[in-house]
Amino acid sequence: MPLNFHTIKKDFPIFTTHKKLVYLDNAATTQKPSAVINALAHHYRTANANIKRGIYGLSEDATEAYEEARWKVAQFCGTPCARQIIFTKNTTEAINLVAHSFTRAHCKRGDEILLTVMEHHSNIVPWQMIAKERGLKLRFVNITKTGELDMRDLKSKITSRTKLCAVTHVSNVLGTINPIAELVTLLHARGIPVLVDGAQAIGHIPVHVEKLGCDFYVFSGHKMFAPTGIGALYIHQKYLETLPPFQSGGDMVLSVTERGATFQDAPERFEAGTPPIEAAVALGVAADYISKLGVMNIRQHEITLTAYALRKLARIPGITLFGPKKAQQKTGVISFAFNTIHPHDLASLLDEKNIAIRAGHHCAMPLHRSLGVTASARASFSIYNTKKDVDALCAALVTITDALHI
Repeated sequence: MPLNFHTIKKDFPIFTTHKKLVYLDNAATTQKPSAVINALAHHYRTANANIKRGIYGLSEDATEAYEEARWKVAQFCGTPCARQIIFTKNTTEAINLVAHSFTRAHCKRGDEILLTVMEHHSNIVPWQMIAKERGLKLRFVNITKTGELDMRDLKSKITSRTKLCAVTHVSNVLGTINPIAELVTLLHARGIPVLVDGAQAIGHIPVHVEKLGCDFYVFSGHKMFAPTGIGALYIHQKYLETLPPFQSGGDMVLSVTERGATFQDAPERFEAGTPPIEAAVALGVAADYISKLGVMNIRQHEITLTAYALRKLARIPGITLFGPKKAQQKTGVISFAFNTIHPHDLASLLDEKNIAIRAGHHCAMPLHRSLGVTASARASFSIYNTKKDVDALCAALVTITDALHI
């Protein structure tokens, strides 16, 4: 059923506290609905104990809640096997886990990792560090003038030494939705596994890891209405039992002697130490919240809102819009710039009007260099944003540029 996105805003207490806030920085982090906030408080009030090791009721309740959250996340991203979901701190930790574990098990000096210039630094720097440590080579796929992956360039960058491709599902700067299923088919035909950074896709577009066919899929909870400090990594069954641990310590071991240790099966093998139990529980609730709204409903709302914003922004004199011009080709992320005002100054002036956007390189410096700029301003939408928010942004931009005689 169609949703009333004006009433959905009431689910988010921050807009009651800050009544004039126009929040357009959702690609950085989303606001939290009452259901998620209440889940955190409820856990602390009713089931606060460490998990798995306690032989008493409260610990068993906490363990059950934690594992139920894992099952919810598995269902949400399209796998029936909860063991394939590893809880991590965030997308960054999940990528580091794969970078270290996969390359230790499957790469040797001179092998190559395929990346793209539109990656977030979290999907570049871990590979740079592991490449330097293990003598690997990184190759980067370029983008087209319309802000999409250059598939011809991608095919030319694949070699017999390519051992893995790490690619974003959605660009955090351009909003571009990459053709992941097509990429996976292409790369798997050459025996190359694929890691997908889903931080900007999860909760915005349907994500079904089994249909995508990827080997690894990573995302952060705080970009899908959950708390910070929790994320997830999906590992295909092919790699689930063969990858070595990334971190070591308590709970991920079967036995420890003075001479060494043996490790548990997944997912415990990849979850050393006490996890953020309450955040995992809240992530499960966030997945429930999105599922109740319907991801396709959310997607349609963002298409409508993004199309409206692209039309209105394009009419503002002096503005340059980056990325695809059709809302169907992207999520609700729009980056833009003016030649005569720095994005940081623009964001500061918008803040004076209670409008929150992002400004800078958005942890994507290689992408900005390919665009020929050092920084951009970014507005990004979520389910609580409406055309009224877009109107406020555009009116403020016109006022600011008129005042500065741009």
